Amino acid sequence: MKIYLAILVLATLFSCTKNNETYSDYPTPQFYLNQDQTHNLWSNSIEPIISVPSGSVIEVATEEASDQQLSTNSDVNDLNNLSFDPIHPLTGPVYVQNAQPGDVLKVTLHKIEMGDWGWTAIVPGFGFLADEFTDPYLKTFDFSKDKSAAKFSDNISIPLKPFPGVMGVAPATSDSLSTIPPRANGGNMDDPNIVEGTVVYFPVFVEGALFSIGDTHAAQGLGEVCGTAIEAPMKIVYEVEVIKNGRSIEEPQYETDEYYAVTGFGETIDEAAKKATRYMIDYLVDEHGLSREDAYALCSLAGDLKIAEVVDVPHMLVTMHMPKNIFMGN
Repeated sequence: MKIYLAILVLATLFSCTKNNETYSDYPTPQFYLNQDQTHNLWSNSIEPIISVPSGSVIEVATEEASDQQLSTNSDVNDLNNLSFDPIHPLTGPVYVQNAQPGDVLKVTLHKIEMGDWGWTAIVPGFGFLADEFTDPYLKTFDFSKDKSAAKFSDNISIPLKPFPGVMGVAPATSDSLSTIPPRANGGNMDDPNIVEGTVVYFPVFVEGALFSIGDTHAAQGLGEVCGTAIEAPMKIVYEVEVIKNGRSIEEPQYETDEYYAVTGFGETIDEAAKKATRYMIDYLVDEHGLSREDAYALCSLAGDLKIAEVVDVPHMLVTMHMPKNIFMGN
């Protein structure tokens, strides 16, 4: 408690600027975590870095997915020595006070700030077409002068749309689980729609939720078919809020001003798509008062199924988006 109060006092003494950046367009962070305060497994036995009250705003630095095994000076030969052991350094966990199993943790992504570089790779044995692409491949990107686009080649420029590839709460197990596949706790969802301004909802499985975030991507297409996005270090400002006595959810869901979205993971696209459809039906029944038949029909008429990722074996992730503007008064 004394440590927590000291952190809170220090946070209130901060001005509204840090590292020459202003916080005029989003809430001022009260807590700060650096890129060395990380873990890369899911387990409820991992000790939290900090304890914060519901409603706290936190700034975290994240490392790129290789955890500094690669750099702007790396070449394809460095992939031969790439170890998967440190992959996905996740900043956290953060213990959110008063969060209990059965609650929902609301995470608002207020600000996502790009780092100065990134990389993408084809790692032999990994990727949707791993049997066809067996040679290593690496491309690095310099964002020090332009954080709006990645120059893929002389005539190809990719707009940057940064987002966290991995974010989630601790599962209800003390076993050490890989961060590679998405699960009910969130994890490696790799959904490029979860960008700055998105509100994400996670089912809480353990006391304090134990939220972590990382694997930040500068750009990625839906599917992430070669196995990597533009992996890049970033800084994220997010807010955590515990929702009690609300609608229960089985897997993460999220929303923007334009749509509400559900996620479903499975070992096949069919399984994941069916789960996402059922979750959207549940949402429409609970939040908009539709019958299950009307909700099912509306999913067919206005819902958009999207494949978020297909490479994080053994699970794939499918989402469904429902536009908000179809509801009168919204």
